[in-house]
Amino acid sequence: MTLFAGISARAVKTERLTVGILERDADRALAADAPAVVFVHGSLSSSVFWQEAMLDLPRGARAIAVDLRGFGASDVLPVDATRGLADFSDDLRALLSALGITSAHLVGWAMGAGVIMQHAIDYGALSLTLVAPISPYGFGGTRRDGTRLTRDDAGTGAGTANAELVARLAAGDLSDESQSSPRTVFRGAFVSPSYATSREDELIEAMLRTSTAEGNYPGNTVESSSWPGFAPGDAGVLNAMAPRFHDVSGIVDLPILPPILWVHGTADAIVSDASYFDVNFLGQQGLFPGWPGERDAPAQLMVTQTRDVLSEYAAHGGSVTEVTFDGVGHAAHLERPAQFAAALADVIRRAPAASTPRENPHPPTEAFIIPSSD
Repeated sequence: MTLFAGISARAVKTERLTVGILERDADRALAADAPAVVFVHGSLSSSVFWQEAMLDLPRGARAIAVDLRGFGASDVLPVDATRGLADFSDDLRALLSALGITSAHLVGWAMGAGVIMQHAIDYGALSLTLVAPISPYGFGGTRRDGTRLTRDDAGTGAGTANAELVARLAAGDLSDESQSSPRTVFRGAFVSPSYATSREDELIEAMLRTSTAEGNYPGNTVESSSWPGFAPGDAGVLNAMAPRFHDVSGIVDLPILPPILWVHGTADAIVSDASYFDVNFLGQQGLFPGWPGERDAPAQLMVTQTRDVLSEYAAHGGSVTEVTFDGVGHAAHLERPAQFAAALADVIRRAPAASTPRENPHPPTEAFIIPSSD
């Protein structure tokens, strides 16, 4: 693992597992009660993807990036998908406890955004920064209001994984010889076509540290009587995001609503109202055979669902700032690091103390669209 200058790695033993984390060297001089900013990666990635954002964080805050179970340098343990993302959320809480951190600003990317929303529901947070978050209703298989399309969530979960990609992950494939290689997936799905980095090898190597052991990525599948013939099983990463297991829309009912920053790109191929990782959208486009039609299998409106839930959050008194990057893909923190750092610093600065709720603590919802020329 190649680290930026000023970033160090270590392993932290918790009551649940041993967790690999990255920390900023400059933070060693901070007081024990300095505010912590904890970065949580998404699927097929690791803490390595957060290094630039960690270094860009203003001094005075403690930057920590965590590897979830089965990713990066953390222990490989099975994921109980029937708990949604709660295994990951509980692991995060155990890490914070081991580090003596009672509350933190949480930053999550994609699946990691779902993890920190679950953590906020179960344990609280000082603020939440959601980067290309999965829908609060899970990944795939729901109508706009979160209603599930089938009782078994047919067409979601581990069955949506590309088998060749899984095999290439297990084999440690660094090539770009296939449309299903991790490198090609990174270039075609994680970032926009205009993005290039000299760090690409390091990022692909981080993707390759995804465990494909039983109970990890992607998980098990079961047969379904509904199109397309498969449904999520009870274990594994992708099944943990199935809508019958993962639903954090209840975040709107928290007694104390931490400020939320929502960051996303208009060219995101993964989390979108027209996602190429949604079987129903692929069926709609004629790319997956046998699609039963819009009435029974509509594409999931992922971004719209997030906007709906966060609008309700704001209506309940929560502060929500939406920052949209025009022409940016799934990893806005990689493609627009300076703008992302500024938005993150602002939400941290404006966050009230978790223990000091006020009658009217939050400004109105804000939304910004940042053009691709920035």
